Amino acid sequence: MPAKVYTEEEADLKFLDGKKLAVIGYGSQGHAHALNLKDSGCDVIIGLYEGSKSKPVAEQHGFQVLSTADAVKTADVIMVAVPDMKQPSIYEQDIAPNLVAGKTLLFTHGLSIHYSLIKPAEDINVIMVAPKGPGHTVRSQYVEGKGVPSLIAVYQDKTGDAKNIALGWAKGIGGARAGVIETTFKEETETDLFGEQAVLCGGASALVTAGFETLVEAGYQPEMAYFECLHELKLIVDLMVESGVSGMRFSISETAKYGDLTRGERVINKHSRKAMKEILKEIQNGTFTKQWVKEYEGGLKNYNKMLEDGENHEIETTGKFLRNLMPWVPKTDIKGSQAAYN
Repeated sequence: MPAKVYTEEEADLKFLDGKKLAVIGYGSQGHAHALNLKDSGCDVIIGLYEGSKSKPVAEQHGFQVLSTADAVKTADVIMVAVPDMKQPSIYEQDIAPNLVAGKTLLFTHGLSIHYSLIKPAEDINVIMVAPKGPGHTVRSQYVEGKGVPSLIAVYQDKTGDAKNIALGWAKGIGGARAGVIETTFKEETETDLFGEQAVLCGGASALVTAGFETLVEAGYQPEMAYFECLHELKLIVDLMVESGVSGMRFSISETAKYGDLTRGERVINKHSRKAMKEILKEIQNGTFTKQWVKEYEGGLKNYNKMLEDGENHEIETTGKFLRNLMPWVPKTDIKGSQAAYN
């Protein structure tokens, strides 16, 4: 059965009327939610830790910035917009002691709740509003009068209007302009992690790197391998996003189509599908989250080593050189631009 899609007519900002909204953290999602809600006429404050580099940015955007604890004390609806692994300690130290019955705790991803890294009090609402796009897109689409499709979920409904609060928040950030779909914390968390690990990030980056290495090891120039295994991937993905897999196939050559139809299953085969099922099982039974928590609490040594190895791979040096030859490809300092919101 197709999911129910809520529109602007079915979401009402009145459920946020008279409520003070706090956004804890001012990163990618946090700043987008805060700015969009403010422009929608909502009363928004920002909660940050002492010394946060985001404080002057938030103040320049016209927000009152308080400590996390004071923001929670002051607000009626509190959005937790900090990284997953930082949420439990912030919740225990600054959020939980300042929550009172009837307040609403809002997440944009369900990991901390679903895997019980955070165990919320039973006398508050716990909801989710998760736009299906990065923060800068949530903001830019709102400014253009559009919106990013969003998910909502209710984990606890103490006041009887938790779902309406979630719908109101989704409308305030522009999500209802595109459509809002109801899910659960379990479904959102498990599908999101699976998509990241098996397809969007883990699967795609491993496939690109393996293809690059296969060509280079066979004696082909790394520049040729980069073009064929990384650069042109965007063209194919854009076609899929715009027209689906069948639409992509309609747009490529007959030779490419035949290769797709007869060779793709040899790469993503029964062994790949078995690995995907194993990855999904590890997500469902909590194995992945336990490993991630252990890695985080251990100082991220393996994590940082793997990141460093990836940054030093030949595909990165080749790509940096080739991108400088392509003026139409944006040269974005992602690390530098993101630092302003940390």
